[in-house]
Amino acid sequence: MSKFKKEELLDMFRKMEDIRNFDNKINQMVRRGLVPGMTHFSVGEEAANVGAVSALGEGDLLTSNHRGHGQSVAMGMSLNEMMAEIMGRANGSCKGKGGSMHIADLDRGNLGANGIVGGGMGIATGAALTQKMKNTGKVVMCCFGDGASNEGAFHECINMAAIWKLPVVFYCINNGYGISTPITSVMNTKHVYERAVAYNIPGLFVEDGNDVLAVRETIDKAMEHVRAGNGPILVEAVTYRWFGHSTSDPGKYRTKEEVDEWKKKDPILKFRNYLVENKITDHETLDKIVAESEQAVEESVKFGMAGEQPAPESAFEDIFAE
Repeated sequence: MSKFKKEELLDMFRKMEDIRNFDNKINQMVRRGLVPGMTHFSVGEEAANVGAVSALGEGDLLTSNHRGHGQSVAMGMSLNEMMAEIMGRANGSCKGKGGSMHIADLDRGNLGANGIVGGGMGIATGAALTQKMKNTGKVVMCCFGDGASNEGAFHECINMAAIWKLPVVFYCINNGYGISTPITSVMNTKHVYERAVAYNIPGLFVEDGNDVLAVRETIDKAMEHVRAGNGPILVEAVTYRWFGHSTSDPGKYRTKEEVDEWKKKDPILKFRNYLVENKITDHETLDKIVAESEQAVEESVKFGMAGEQPAPESAFEDIFAE
C-alpha cells in the first residue's frame, strides 16, 4: 500500500492527465496554425515530471527546459495562462512574449523553461546559492534532458554546486534521444547518474521513469539529502517521448516498433491500474477525472482565443527589474 494519501495520488493522476490532454490539444492547434514558434511535447513523460515535481515543498524552486510543459503543469500552473502564452496572447503567463519554450511562473517557484540546451543549469545553481546565503531551507530542482548532460554547463554547474554544497537537485529526464541522436552513441558511461562520482556527490537512478511512484520515492530521498545541508545530488529517470523532438520532427530515426513498444509502457495506464488494483479508487472515479481534465483543456483554448495579441509597445516593458 502506498504511503501517500488518496487525495495526493488522485492529484498526481489528474496532473498526468492534464499534461497529456494539454499537449495533445496543442499538437492539434499547431497543425491549425494557432500556435506560433517551436513546440516540444511531454507526452509519454508524464510520470517522470509529476513524480518529481510533486516532491517539491512550499517555496522550493524549479528550472525547466525546452520540453517544459509537463513540469509547469505539474507545478500547478494555470492551464488557461499556459495555453494563452503558447498561443502568443497577452493574457498568457508571460504576457504572450515567451511562448512554449519560456513558460514561467515566479509566484509558484517556476523560474522558467529555457530554449537553450542546459540553459537552466546556471540559473538553478545561482538560485541555490541564494537559498544557501539567505538560509531559506529551500531546495532548487534543475530539470534537463539527456542531451544537456553533455553540455559544458552541466559539468561546470554540478562542480560549483558540489564545492559550495548548494541545495540543488540536478534531475535528468532521460528519454533516450537528444533530438535525433541516441544518448548511447555520445556517452561512454551507461547512465547519466554515474557521472555524479566525478564530483563526489550521490547519484540516484530510476530505471522505470514511467512509474510515477518510483520517481516520487527516489526524488523524496534526493530532497531529504539536499535539504539536510549535504549539497547537491544527481538523479536520472529513464522514460520516452512518444512524439518527435518537436512539431517539426517526424521522428524517422526511430522505428515504429520501438515507439509502439514504449507506448505499451504508458505511464498513465500504469498508474491507473495501480490505483484500481490496490483499491485506492475505481475506474468510474478516474474516468470522471479524465473528463474534467479534457474539459479544463478545452476551456484553456477558449481563454487563449479570447486574448489579444501583445501590443507592439509591450516589447519595451518588463525588461528591467525595479
